[in-house]
Amino acid sequence: MSLIDPRAIIDPSAKLADGVSVGPWSIIGPDVEVGENTEISSHVVIRKSTRIGCDNKIFQFASVGEDCQDKKYKGEETFLEIGDRNIIREGCTLNRGTTQDTGITKVGSDNLLMAYVHIPHDCIVGDHCILANNAALAGHVQVGDWAILGGYTLVHQFCKIGAHSFCGTGSVVLKDVPAYVTVNGNSAVPRGTNSEGLKRRGFSTDAIAAIKRAYRITYRNGLTLEQALEELEILADSHSEVNLFIDSLRASTRGIVR
Repeated sequence: MSLIDPRAIIDPSAKLADGVSVGPWSIIGPDVEVGENTEISSHVVIRKSTRIGCDNKIFQFASVGEDCQDKKYKGEETFLEIGDRNIIREGCTLNRGTTQDTGITKVGSDNLLMAYVHIPHDCIVGDHCILANNAALAGHVQVGDWAILGGYTLVHQFCKIGAHSFCGTGSVVLKDVPAYVTVNGNSAVPRGTNSEGLKRRGFSTDAIAAIKRAYRITYRNGLTLEQALEELEILADSHSEVNLFIDSLRASTRGIVR
């Protein structure tokens, strides 16, 4: 049974699963699907062509599935997909994709988007991420699983934020951030590995030491990236966790933070 406040406006084509609640003065537009037990507070606008999974909580004044801000967008059919168990706090803005990319903006599961976070067109956010207050992505950004973006972090378009990485408060990210790496500053520079986060997620002492060694090989030994990758491949033979770091280096298209 859905719990819909009579003051909410729901398009007839919207599909709300059992247990969905919608607060007063919220608007749910056409071609929207909302999964079981998702809570939509008051004054939320879910524009159109949006798929939302189960057990999400969307706070007041969030704008979800709105047209993107890309000037090339001419009203084509595009989409927003959101997974399960996300918390989307007050004033967050999540836009649909563009046909210049895949046409879909995606947010995974178990993420915390704090107040006024902006996720624009064609971004992909993984699982278990935290985007703190006022963190803002540009278009086509990819954020890996377990990444944390501190408050007021800004990320340039097409950048990749690696899994388990950490961006300090006020970081301005203009290049790709490899997996496990901590960055901060304007422009953001590497400061080491996210060791504390890895401990909290159950990485072994040996694995964390190997990741730190991988970081030193890449950033402290005066090697070119190709030279570093050769050494990292050897290290990964005995420490599989290093493969994620290697993959993020190879996937970089804008160059890594230095």
